[in-house]
Amino acid sequence: MKRLSMLSLTLLMGAMFITTPVNATTYFAPHGGQYRGPGDVVPPNPGGGGGRTPGPRGRSPGPTTPGPAGPTTPGPAGPTTPGPSGPNTPGPAGVGPTTGPRGVPIGVDLTKWQFWWEFNKDPYLNLKQAIHASLVTTGSDEFFMGGSRRAEGKDTLKPTEGAIISTVLPALKRALDGTDQRDIVSACLVAMAKIGKDHPNFKILNEMRSRLSSNDQEIRETAALAMGISQQKGALKYLPELALNTYKGRKLVDHSVVDNRTRAFSCYGLGLVAYATEDLDVKQRCYEVLSKVLNDSIKGGVVDRNIPVAAISGLRLINPGDSEKGKKLLGDCVDTLFTYYSKKVGPGEQMIQAHIPPAIAKLIGRQGDTDNKFKDIFAKELTTRGRAREIYQSSVIALGILSKSQEEDSSHKTYSDQLLTYFKTGKDPQTRNFALMALGKIGGNSNRNHLLKVFDGGSKAIVKPWAAISLGVLAFNDDTAIDTTIGNTLHKALREIKNDETKSAIAISLGLCKFDEASEELEALLARYKQRDEFAGYLCVSLALMGSNRSMDTIRSVVNMAIRRPALLQQAAIALGKLGDKSVTTDLQQMLHDNNHNNVAKLSAIASALGYIGDKRTIGPLVKLLHNESITPLSRAFAAVALGGVADKEPLPWNSKISVDMNYRAAVETLTNHVSGILDIL
Repeated sequence: MKRLSMLSLTLLMGAMFITTPVNATTYFAPHGGQYRGPGDVVPPNPGGGGGRTPGPRGRSPGPTTPGPAGPTTPGPAGPTTPGPSGPNTPGPAGVGPTTGPRGVPIGVDLTKWQFWWEFNKDPYLNLKQAIHASLVTTGSDEFFMGGSRRAEGKDTLKPTEGAIISTVLPALKRALDGTDQRDIVSACLVAMAKIGKDHPNFKILNEMRSRLSSNDQEIRETAALAMGISQQKGALKYLPELALNTYKGRKLVDHSVVDNRTRAFSCYGLGLVAYATEDLDVKQRCYEVLSKVLNDSIKGGVVDRNIPVAAISGLRLINPGDSEKGKKLLGDCVDTLFTYYSKKVGPGEQMIQAHIPPAIAKLIGRQGDTDNKFKDIFAKELTTRGRAREIYQSSVIALGILSKSQEEDSSHKTYSDQLLTYFKTGKDPQTRNFALMALGKIGGNSNRNHLLKVFDGGSKAIVKPWAAISLGVLAFNDDTAIDTTIGNTLHKALREIKNDETKSAIAISLGLCKFDEASEELEALLARYKQRDEFAGYLCVSLALMGSNRSMDTIRSVVNMAIRRPALLQQAAIALGKLGDKSVTTDLQQMLHDNNHNNVAKLSAIASALGYIGDKRTIGPLVKLLHNESITPLSRAFAAVALGGVADKEPLPWNSKISVDMNYRAAVETLTNHVSGILDIL
């Protein structure tokens, strides 16, 4: 499968690990490539089927140097296809970390806080809420009325449904009809799915259906996933057949079998459809298919871990509601998941089971585990010997979702105590880090005080970044007032600590705390260190999170000087969008026109930033770019990506509902390998 990775919202982090500059020869994937961290998180595969189909139906992307195998948690066999070679965003794809004995990757530390942030950041950024908010525009009635008078209507940069139907959808359809080029086709399918609406003259599901029989595996699996992203109930005519590999499913793909990746993508798609609808009959049908896929895939031993993980992820999204019928469906979902979780299996299959604690926790929520059954089960895991480390990690994540603070419910104190104990004495570094994050998510004054002590006493390079982010999350969730104690503690550390990585975590946390008193110093650091792309990018995001409008000029200056540094350009542009700067898209459009359309790295940064921000004024220029046949197919595909972002029906990225609170250390290839998983698709 050809996935040429694309610069995305958090691309700059890779500068810390790969210093080779991005240039026009770097490969990028137009409908994929969200940066989720500085290395592949996928553990070795105990079975086949997760990789690309070799040969003409699935060409390998760019250089063939194998990438890191992920954590050293073993399955009995390695991946069937090499993963990405180093970060998918900055630098040539063939530049990756070197390997030590037996191929164990060195130079990529998967316990770093950046991974957690990249998988969980979307609800905190909530970018389109800012750019789509009502605004006063120069030349509008309210602009001339002044702040003392209220206009009857305000301008907004959110695209109208009319513009989406009359302009964006026809442009995507025309591009689809005019080519079989995989990058353009895949990008247009996902863009249509994000819109999720039909045109009077064509139905988007029909466009996806017709591509299911493509000889190109990427197009087949993208078409299946796009049906789910569309959230249309009509997708149930196709997705169950694909997921179950039925006769009808095989006819749909025009192959003797539905390949495992397409089956897995169909399972994710079923979960997305179920999540979005209020129709309990649709949810019930999705449950029935996903539970059958899960049960069938584990009979006699797992052949391809992608199938059960996709089914578990789909079940996690059922979102049954609190009606009597919904409660019955919730019970069925939880029982199905817990039955598999209770099965005694070896370490390789425990990595699959590790997806279940967060899935159960997300299904029942903080108010749902009234008898503490699952909290007790997951807490007990932390003291059980011989379990795969992913089980410990996922149990901690689940406790963070399910537990209340002791101030809210004194009976829950034991769970925070057990998390703190594991942080102090546990052996798995990732579980210890996740324990801090769980305490931050649980919140409460007692956990706040514990985290402050951990931050003050922790090592600068290892503990402090995680403690900082945990404090930021705790403060963000408790929005009753700005916590000046947390803010002052972090602000003091920002002045004293010299390490860029730790300072970056502190900066993000100060942004989450909305501690505006630090904004002047953060802005000064940005002005001083804007040549350090990774650090400067986090400073931009920090200022945006705290709503520091006075920093706009400084961030705008970074945008203007970063045209040849796409990672920093994208972070700074998105920070301006978060701050509500309505001029940033005008600047980006000008760069789009001035840019060499064969310089894929710069074009991808500009186009994806435009898509993330979602300004309706970009629709016309992007449509022209999409149909400009004098530029490269990849460049045109990037325009489709941006159009899908601008016209997206959802305020948050479609895959954030899967990535948030997921144990990414138990990831499989179809979830994320930072080239071809569903979390790698913009």
